[in-house]
Amino acid sequence: MNRAARRLISNRVRLTCVISAALILPATASVPAFGQRQKSGDEPLFSEFKGVRIGTPAEEARKKLGSPSNKGDDQDLYVNDNQVVQVYYDKGKLVSAISIDFSAGATGIPAAKEVIGGEPDAKADGSAYKMVRYPKLGYWVSYSRTAGASPTITVTIQKIDQ
Repeated sequence: MNRAARRLISNRVRLTCVISAALILPATASVPAFGQRQKSGDEPLFSEFKGVRIGTPAEEARKKLGSPSNKGDDQDLYVNDNQVVQVYYDKGKLVSAISIDFSAGATGIPAAKEVIGGEPDAKADGSAYKMVRYPKLGYWVSYSRTAGASPTITVTIQKIDQ
């Protein structure tokens, strides 16, 4: 992967983290590839990606997801034609966040209802975003769609820092 593509992905990750933090901080002052069905109001619809969930050891996550395009101590990046998966690790080498970007032409894109249980909050430009927090489980799940004719869908699961 070339440097510009890595920088674009890295900038996108930073922006997602900043937006997420801005939404979380004020409020707080397995089975299919995309997760499991909701059992109660306290459990998310989307809780894993290909068997990897928050708290999965890095070694196990890599076994389940395969060889990353870019491997690091705190983040792995998996890239194919229509999908980018970023897996973040905490200092204990456990999965602390998973972010999946589906671009135009990707297959298996989960519907917002399968991720957050409803429709995201839409904006005038056609983009949409919604995050659902699960404080008892210690993480949140979000669904984001960019504006435009070929939107990117981003699904993120992230540990809530406590």
